Amino acid sequence: MPESSECEAELEEHLSTPNEGDVELFRKLEGDLMILGVGGKMGPSLACRAWRSNRHAGTKRKIIGASRFSSPATEDFLQKSGIETIRADLLNRRDVSDLPDAPNVIFMAGRKFGSTGAESLTWAMNACIPALIAERFSKSRIVVFSSGCVYPFTNVGSGGATEDTRPAPLGEYAASVLARERIFEHFSLHLGTPVTLLRLNFAVDLRYGVLLDIASKVFAGKPIDLTMGYVNVIWQGDANSAALRSLELAESPPFILNVTGLGTISVRELTARFGEVFKKDPILQGQEAPDALLSNAGRYHRLLGPPAVSLEKMIDWTANWVLSNGPTLNKPTHFESRDGRF
Repeated sequence: MPESSECEAELEEHLSTPNEGDVELFRKLEGDLMILGVGGKMGPSLACRAWRSNRHAGTKRKIIGASRFSSPATEDFLQKSGIETIRADLLNRRDVSDLPDAPNVIFMAGRKFGSTGAESLTWAMNACIPALIAERFSKSRIVVFSSGCVYPFTNVGSGGATEDTRPAPLGEYAASVLARERIFEHFSLHLGTPVTLLRLNFAVDLRYGVLLDIASKVFAGKPIDLTMGYVNVIWQGDANSAALRSLELAESPPFILNVTGLGTISVRELTARFGEVFKKDPILQGQEAPDALLSNAGRYHRLLGPPAVSLEKMIDWTANWVLSNGPTLNKPTHFESRDGRF
Protein backbone atom coordinates (compact mmCIF):
# COMPACT_ATOMS: atom_id res chain seq x y z
CA MET A 1 0.00 0.00 0.00
CA PRO A 2 1.38 3.48 -0.85
CA GLU A 3 3.19 5.33 1.92
CA SER A 4 4.84 8.22 0.04
CA SER A 5 4.19 10.83 -2.61
CA GLU A 6 6.15 8.66 -5.05
CA CYS A 7 3.52 5.92 -4.83
CA GLU A 8 0.46 7.58 -6.39
CA ALA A 9 0.60 5.06 -9.24
CA GLU A 10 0.54 2.28 -6.65
CA LEU A 11 -2.49 3.91 -5.06
CA GLU A 12 -4.31 3.87 -8.41
CA GLU A 13 -3.29 0.25 -8.85
CA HIS A 14 -4.75 -0.62 -5.45
CA LEU A 15 -8.00 1.28 -6.04
CA SER A 16 -8.59 -0.42 -9.39
CA THR A 17 -7.73 -4.01 -8.42
CA PRO A 18 -10.95 -6.01 -8.82
CA ASN A 19 -12.27 -8.54 -6.35
CA GLU A 20 -13.90 -11.84 -7.28
CA GLY A 21 -17.36 -10.27 -7.13
CA ASP A 22 -16.35 -7.70 -9.75
CA VAL A 23 -14.91 -10.37 -12.03
CA GLU A 24 -17.96 -12.57 -11.66
CA LEU A 25 -20.18 -9.64 -12.63
CA PHE A 26 -18.29 -9.22 -15.89
CA ARG A 27 -18.58 -12.93 -16.64
CA LYS A 28 -22.36 -12.47 -16.62
CA LEU A 29 -22.74 -8.89 -17.87
CA GLU A 30 -23.87 -8.45 -21.46
CA GLY A 31 -22.68 -5.59 -23.63
CA ASP A 32 -20.45 -2.56 -23.26
CA LEU A 33 -20.18 -0.31 -20.22
CA MET A 34 -20.23 3.48 -20.46
CA ILE A 35 -19.21 5.69 -17.53
CA LEU A 36 -20.57 9.23 -17.80
CA GLY A 37 -18.63 11.89 -15.91
CA VAL A 38 -15.58 9.64 -15.75
CA GLY A 39 -13.16 12.54 -15.27
CA GLY A 40 -14.04 13.23 -11.62
CA LYS A 41 -12.47 12.03 -8.36
CA MET A 42 -13.73 8.45 -8.52
CA GLY A 43 -14.23 7.94 -12.23
CA PRO A 44 -10.72 6.98 -13.39
CA SER A 45 -10.20 4.26 -10.78
CA LEU A 46 -13.74 2.92 -11.34
CA ALA A 47 -13.16 2.74 -15.10
CA CYS A 48 -9.83 0.97 -14.61
CA ARG A 49 -11.41 -1.46 -12.15
CA ALA A 50 -14.09 -2.23 -14.74
CA TRP A 51 -11.50 -2.77 -17.49
CA ARG A 52 -9.42 -5.07 -15.29
CA SER A 53 -12.53 -7.00 -14.17
CA ASN A 54 -13.45 -7.46 -17.82
CA ARG A 55 -9.95 -8.71 -18.65
CA HIS A 56 -9.87 -11.15 -15.73
CA ALA A 57 -13.30 -12.44 -16.72
CA GLY A 58 -11.93 -13.24 -20.17
CA THR A 59 -14.72 -11.34 -21.90
CA LYS A 60 -14.57 -8.79 -24.69
CA ARG A 61 -16.47 -5.57 -24.31
CA LYS A 62 -15.70 -1.89 -24.47
CA ILE A 63 -15.28 0.21 -21.34
CA ILE A 64 -16.11 3.75 -22.46
CA GLY A 65 -15.59 6.92 -20.43
CA ALA A 66 -17.26 10.21 -21.39
CA SER A 67 -16.34 13.57 -19.89
CA ARG A 68 -15.38 17.12 -20.80
CA PHE A 69 -11.88 16.10 -19.68
CA SER A 70 -10.84 19.49 -18.33
CA SER A 71 -7.65 17.65 -17.33
CA PRO A 72 -5.98 16.20 -20.46
CA ALA A 73 -3.77 14.12 -18.17
CA THR A 74 -6.85 12.22 -16.95
CA GLU A 75 -7.91 11.37 -20.48
CA ASP A 76 -4.37 10.27 -21.33
CA PHE A 77 -4.24 8.07 -18.22
CA LEU A 78 -7.54 6.40 -19.13
CA GLN A 79 -6.54 5.77 -22.72
CA LYS A 80 -3.27 4.19 -21.63
CA SER A 81 -5.29 2.01 -19.25
CA GLY A 82 -7.41 0.60 -22.06
CA ILE A 83 -10.46 2.85 -21.68
CA GLU A 84 -12.07 4.30 -24.79
CA THR A 85 -12.64 8.01 -24.12
CA ILE A 86 -15.16 10.43 -25.59
CA ARG A 87 -15.04 14.18 -25.05
CA ALA A 88 -18.59 15.36 -24.40
CA ASP A 89 -20.36 18.20 -22.63
CA LEU A 90 -23.30 16.42 -21.05
CA LEU A 91 -25.22 19.70 -20.86
CA ASN A 92 -25.09 19.82 -24.67
CA ARG A 93 -28.01 17.89 -26.16
CA ARG A 94 -26.11 17.21 -29.38
CA ASP A 95 -23.12 15.78 -27.53
CA VAL A 96 -25.44 13.50 -25.57
CA SER A 97 -27.30 12.32 -28.66
CA ASP A 98 -23.97 11.51 -30.35
CA LEU A 99 -22.88 9.15 -27.57
CA PRO A 100 -22.83 5.51 -28.66
CA ASP A 101 -25.38 3.04 -27.36
CA ALA A 102 -24.36 1.08 -24.28
CA PRO A 103 -26.57 -1.41 -22.44
CA ASN A 104 -24.78 -0.66 -19.16
CA VAL A 105 -24.33 2.91 -17.91
CA ILE A 106 -22.85 4.35 -14.73
CA PHE A 107 -23.78 7.99 -14.25
CA MET A 108 -21.25 9.95 -12.20
CA ALA A 109 -21.69 13.49 -13.54
CA GLY A 110 -22.60 16.15 -11.00
CA ARG A 111 -21.50 19.17 -9.07
CA LYS A 112 -20.89 19.74 -5.38
CA PHE A 113 -17.77 21.76 -4.61
CA GLY A 114 -18.30 25.45 -5.23
CA SER A 115 -22.08 25.07 -5.28
CA THR A 116 -22.59 28.10 -3.05
CA GLY A 117 -22.50 31.17 -5.26
CA ALA A 118 -23.09 29.16 -8.44
CA GLU A 119 -26.40 27.54 -7.60
CA SER A 120 -27.83 27.73 -11.12
CA LEU A 121 -24.93 25.72 -12.54
CA THR A 122 -25.31 23.20 -9.73
CA TRP A 123 -28.98 22.71 -10.58
CA ALA A 124 -28.19 22.47 -14.30
CA MET A 125 -25.57 19.79 -13.66
CA ASN A 126 -27.57 17.85 -11.11
CA ALA A 127 -31.08 18.14 -12.57
CA CYS A 128 -30.89 18.99 -16.29
CA ILE A 129 -28.20 16.51 -17.34
CA PRO A 130 -30.08 13.56 -15.77
CA ALA A 131 -33.09 14.30 -18.00
CA LEU A 132 -30.94 14.23 -21.12
CA ILE A 133 -29.18 11.03 -20.06
CA ALA A 134 -32.31 9.22 -18.88
CA GLU A 135 -33.99 9.93 -22.21
CA ARG A 136 -30.94 9.01 -24.32
CA PHE A 137 -30.25 5.75 -22.46
CA SER A 138 -33.81 4.71 -21.70
CA LYS A 139 -33.11 1.19 -22.94
CA SER A 140 -29.97 0.78 -20.81
CA ARG A 141 -29.36 -0.42 -17.28
CA ILE A 142 -28.23 2.64 -15.27
CA VAL A 143 -26.43 3.05 -11.94
CA VAL A 144 -26.78 6.62 -10.71
CA PHE A 145 -24.33 8.06 -8.22
CA SER A 146 -26.27 9.95 -5.58
CA SER A 147 -25.49 10.99 -2.01
CA GLY A 148 -26.54 10.32 1.55
CA CYS A 149 -27.06 14.07 1.86
CA VAL A 150 -30.63 13.61 0.63
CA TYR A 151 -31.48 12.25 4.10
CA PRO A 152 -32.29 14.27 7.20
CA PHE A 153 -29.92 14.29 10.16
CA THR A 154 -30.50 11.27 12.37
CA ASN A 155 -29.73 10.57 16.02
CA VAL A 156 -26.12 9.43 16.40
CA GLY A 157 -27.24 6.30 18.22
CA SER A 158 -29.78 5.27 15.59
CA GLY A 159 -27.39 3.63 13.13
CA GLY A 160 -28.24 6.19 10.45
CA ALA A 161 -30.89 6.63 7.80
CA THR A 162 -32.00 3.53 5.89
CA GLU A 163 -33.24 3.37 2.31
CA ASP A 164 -36.77 3.61 3.74
CA THR A 165 -36.06 6.94 5.43
CA ARG A 166 -37.94 9.72 3.67
CA PRO A 167 -35.57 12.22 2.00
CA ALA A 168 -35.38 15.68 3.58
CA PRO A 169 -32.45 17.45 1.91
CA LEU A 170 -30.88 20.44 3.62
CA GLY A 171 -29.64 23.22 1.35
CA GLU A 172 -29.63 23.72 -2.40
CA TYR A 173 -26.90 21.21 -3.18
CA ALA A 174 -28.70 18.37 -1.42
CA ALA A 175 -32.01 19.42 -2.98
CA SER A 176 -30.43 19.29 -6.43
CA VAL A 177 -29.12 15.79 -5.71
CA LEU A 178 -32.65 14.68 -4.83
CA ALA A 179 -33.79 16.31 -8.08
CA ARG A 180 -31.27 14.10 -9.92
CA GLU A 181 -32.82 11.04 -8.29
CA ARG A 182 -36.38 12.14 -9.06
CA ILE A 183 -35.59 12.73 -12.74
CA PHE A 184 -34.17 9.23 -13.13
CA GLU A 185 -37.08 7.85 -11.12
CA HIS A 186 -39.56 9.56 -13.46
CA PHE A 187 -37.99 8.12 -16.60
CA SER A 188 -37.63 4.71 -14.98
CA LEU A 189 -41.31 4.61 -14.09
CA HIS A 190 -42.51 5.84 -17.49
CA LEU A 191 -40.06 4.05 -19.76
CA GLY A 192 -39.26 0.97 -17.68
CA THR A 193 -35.55 1.77 -17.45
CA PRO A 194 -33.86 -0.33 -14.74
CA VAL A 195 -32.02 2.00 -12.36
CA THR A 196 -30.01 1.75 -9.15
CA LEU A 197 -29.73 4.92 -7.05
CA LEU A 198 -26.41 4.69 -5.22
CA ARG A 199 -26.54 6.91 -2.11
CA LEU A 200 -22.86 7.22 -1.26
CA ASN A 201 -21.75 8.60 2.07
CA PHE A 202 -18.13 9.82 2.05
CA ALA A 203 -15.86 7.69 -0.08
CA VAL A 204 -12.18 8.25 0.70
CA ASP A 205 -8.87 7.59 -0.93
CA LEU A 206 -5.58 9.04 0.26
CA ARG A 207 -5.82 12.25 -1.79
CA TYR A 208 -9.19 13.42 -0.54
CA GLY A 209 -11.94 12.56 1.91
CA VAL A 210 -13.04 13.00 5.50
CA LEU A 211 -10.04 11.15 6.93
CA LEU A 212 -7.58 13.30 4.99
CA ASP A 213 -9.45 16.47 6.04
CA ILE A 214 -9.17 15.52 9.71
CA ALA A 215 -5.63 14.17 9.55
CA SER A 216 -4.35 17.25 7.71
CA LYS A 217 -5.83 19.59 10.31
CA VAL A 218 -4.39 17.62 13.20
CA PHE A 219 -0.97 17.56 11.53
CA ALA A 220 -1.07 21.29 10.75
CA GLY A 221 -2.35 22.26 14.19
CA LYS A 222 -5.60 23.68 12.83
CA PRO A 223 -8.85 23.61 14.82
CA ILE A 224 -11.41 20.92 14.14
CA ASP A 225 -15.13 21.59 14.63
CA LEU A 226 -16.80 18.76 16.53
CA THR A 227 -20.40 19.89 16.03
CA MET A 228 -20.88 17.36 13.22
CA GLY A 229 -19.37 14.83 15.55
CA TYR A 230 -20.01 11.56 13.71
CA VAL A 231 -19.49 10.38 10.14
CA ASN A 232 -19.53 7.38 7.83
CA VAL A 233 -16.68 6.57 5.46
CA ILE A 234 -15.86 3.88 2.90
CA TRP A 235 -12.70 3.14 0.95
CA GLN A 236 -13.09 4.36 -2.62
CA GLY A 237 -12.12 0.99 -4.04
CA ASP A 238 -14.95 -0.67 -2.12
CA ALA A 239 -17.37 2.03 -3.29
CA ASN A 240 -16.27 1.44 -6.89
CA SER A 241 -16.88 -2.28 -6.50
CA ALA A 242 -20.35 -1.60 -5.12
CA ALA A 243 -21.12 0.67 -8.07
CA LEU A 244 -20.14 -1.96 -10.61
CA ARG A 245 -21.97 -4.82 -8.91
CA SER A 246 -25.10 -2.75 -8.35
CA LEU A 247 -25.67 -2.88 -12.12
CA GLU A 248 -27.28 -6.26 -11.41
CA LEU A 249 -29.58 -4.70 -8.82
CA ALA A 250 -31.09 -2.13 -11.19
CA GLU A 251 -34.85 -2.28 -11.55
CA SER A 252 -37.95 -0.20 -12.21
CA PRO A 253 -38.97 1.54 -9.98
CA PRO A 254 -35.35 2.34 -9.06
CA PHE A 255 -33.55 0.23 -6.48
CA ILE A 256 -32.05 2.40 -3.71
CA LEU A 257 -28.78 1.39 -2.09
CA ASN A 258 -26.91 3.18 0.70
CA VAL A 259 -23.18 2.68 0.22
CA THR A 260 -20.82 3.37 3.10
CA GLY A 261 -18.64 1.57 5.63
CA LEU A 262 -19.35 -0.25 8.85
CA GLY A 263 -20.69 1.66 11.83
CA THR A 264 -20.84 5.24 13.01
CA ILE A 265 -17.45 6.90 13.48
CA SER A 266 -16.62 9.52 16.10
CA VAL A 267 -14.76 12.56 14.79
CA ARG A 268 -13.28 13.10 18.25
CA GLU A 269 -11.86 9.58 18.26
CA LEU A 270 -10.43 10.08 14.77
CA THR A 271 -8.61 13.22 15.89
CA ALA A 272 -7.19 11.32 18.86
CA ARG A 273 -5.94 8.50 16.61
CA PHE A 274 -4.20 10.88 14.24
CA GLY A 275 -2.85 12.86 17.18
CA GLU A 276 -1.19 9.73 18.53
CA VAL A 277 0.48 9.01 15.20
CA PHE A 278 1.62 12.59 14.65
CA LYS A 279 2.49 13.12 18.32
CA LYS A 280 0.37 16.26 18.37
CA ASP A 281 -2.55 17.34 20.52
CA PRO A 282 -5.62 17.97 18.32
CA ILE A 283 -7.21 21.41 18.63
CA LEU A 284 -10.93 20.81 19.09
CA GLN A 285 -13.78 23.29 18.95
CA GLY A 286 -17.44 22.95 19.83
CA GLN A 287 -19.38 20.00 21.17
CA GLU A 288 -20.94 17.07 19.34
CA ALA A 289 -24.56 17.63 18.31
CA PRO A 290 -26.99 14.81 19.12
CA ASP A 291 -27.61 14.18 15.41
CA ALA A 292 -25.56 13.99 12.23
CA LEU A 293 -25.73 13.11 8.54
CA LEU A 294 -25.47 9.34 8.78
CA SER A 295 -26.42 6.37 6.60
CA ASN A 296 -27.18 2.78 7.46
CA ALA A 297 -25.64 0.52 4.79
CA GLY A 298 -26.98 -2.77 6.11
CA ARG A 299 -28.72 -3.57 2.82
CA TYR A 300 -25.50 -3.09 0.85
CA HIS A 301 -23.52 -5.28 3.25
CA ARG A 302 -26.14 -8.03 3.12
CA LEU A 303 -26.40 -8.07 -0.67
CA LEU A 304 -22.81 -7.43 -1.73
CA GLY A 305 -20.80 -8.21 1.38
CA PRO A 306 -19.01 -5.85 3.77
CA PRO A 307 -16.25 -3.52 2.53
CA ALA A 308 -12.84 -5.17 2.24
CA VAL A 309 -10.83 -2.27 3.66
CA SER A 310 -11.28 -1.63 7.39
CA LEU A 311 -11.36 1.74 9.12
CA GLU A 312 -8.09 0.81 10.87
CA LYS A 313 -6.34 0.39 7.54
CA MET A 314 -7.76 3.63 6.17
CA ILE A 315 -6.54 5.53 9.23
CA ASP A 316 -3.05 4.03 9.01
CA TRP A 317 -2.74 4.64 5.28
CA THR A 318 -4.00 8.22 5.57
CA ALA A 319 -1.59 9.02 8.42
CA ASN A 320 1.35 7.66 6.42
CA TRP A 321 0.24 9.64 3.37
CA VAL A 322 0.16 12.88 5.35
CA LEU A 323 3.51 12.16 6.99
CA SER A 324 5.08 11.53 3.58
CA ASN A 325 3.54 14.70 2.11
CA GLY A 326 1.54 12.73 -0.42
CA PRO A 327 -0.28 14.66 -3.17
CA THR A 328 -3.88 15.74 -2.58
CA LEU A 329 -6.73 16.93 -4.78
CA ASN A 330 -7.23 20.00 -2.58
CA LYS A 331 -10.97 19.33 -2.41
CA PRO A 332 -12.14 19.37 1.21
CA THR A 333 -15.38 17.50 1.82
CA HIS A 334 -16.90 20.18 4.10
CA PHE A 335 -18.29 17.29 6.13
CA GLU A 336 -18.60 19.73 9.06
CA SER A 337 -21.36 21.68 7.34
CA ARG A 338 -24.67 21.56 9.15
CA ASP A 339 -26.46 24.13 6.97
CA GLY A 340 -26.12 22.38 3.60
CA ARG A 341 -23.78 25.00 2.19
CA PHE A 342 -20.81 23.71 0.24
